[in-house]
Amino acid sequence: MLAVKNISYSYDNQPNLHSISFGLTKGKNLALIGESGCGKSTLLKLLYGLYDLEEGQIFWNETEVLGPKFHLIPGMPFMKYLAQDFDLMPFITVAENVGKYLSNFFPEEKQSRIAELLEIVEMTQYADVKAKLLSGGQMQRVALARVLALEPEVLLLDEPFSHIDNFRKNSLRRKLFAYLKEQNVTCIVATHDSTDVLAFADEVAIMREGKIIERGIPKFIYENPKDNYVASLFGDVNEIEISGKLQFVYPHQLKVSMSSDLKVEVVNSYFRGSHYLIEAKFGNQILFFENVSEIETGKDVYLELSNSK
Repeated sequence: MLAVKNISYSYDNQPNLHSISFGLTKGKNLALIGESGCGKSTLLKLLYGLYDLEEGQIFWNETEVLGPKFHLIPGMPFMKYLAQDFDLMPFITVAENVGKYLSNFFPEEKQSRIAELLEIVEMTQYADVKAKLLSGGQMQRVALARVLALEPEVLLLDEPFSHIDNFRKNSLRRKLFAYLKEQNVTCIVATHDSTDVLAFADEVAIMREGKIIERGIPKFIYENPKDNYVASLFGDVNEIEISGKLQFVYPHQLKVSMSSDLKVEVVNSYFRGSHYLIEAKFGNQILFFENVSEIETGKDVYLELSNSK
């Protein structure tokens, strides 16, 4: 189990993280989500032991995670950390980068392991290509394979899909997180992408200004956001007073009706493939809702809150 106990950290005398505590059992996937600069990346580096804590302690089972003051080479051996810079060796091949830290004592097993990892990240056909010739997204996939090579107990991922094309991202996510579950690897992902959270995380921690302000099951937090900040991390959100109560409503929760108290004027329609995202004016406020077809600009429509979340 990972135990984080009341940790704090400052960077250049500016407080960065404040009194953070949480626990995570083996094999679970925790997503860290929040606006840029909220402390997600710093927290991952502290968990790995790249920085020294000012206060608090971090344990993996009975082993305390300690920083550079205690280790000549920072980082804990049972963890792997993938930063946003990939640190590949440019003049060796993709396969050589992935197998860099694998033992040469059993060459057949090493090659089999490299092939398995390249299949997971969909880079098999690039095995003999030098890393310097790859795109940013391809480098990111190779870096993912390399951190998996030594079978870490804990994997720390900082925006692991940020450079990867959308058409490949979904497939890669499914393969990677299925593999981590199968291997019972504990994973913490710092991300801006709500898909990483809602589809794959067992738990989510919402971060703001260096603090964890909410933590729980992703589905519950998505359906019951406590404020606009939390709701907006999952996409467009409307802040509407309904029956005297302020509510945070996602576009898919509003639908066109014959009549209601919520009369809006359509401003624009954005095609999203399976539906249109409609932008509309409600008094001095802009609202967004979804509709199966485009709606003429300037048209007045009535909206009601659907039962589905």
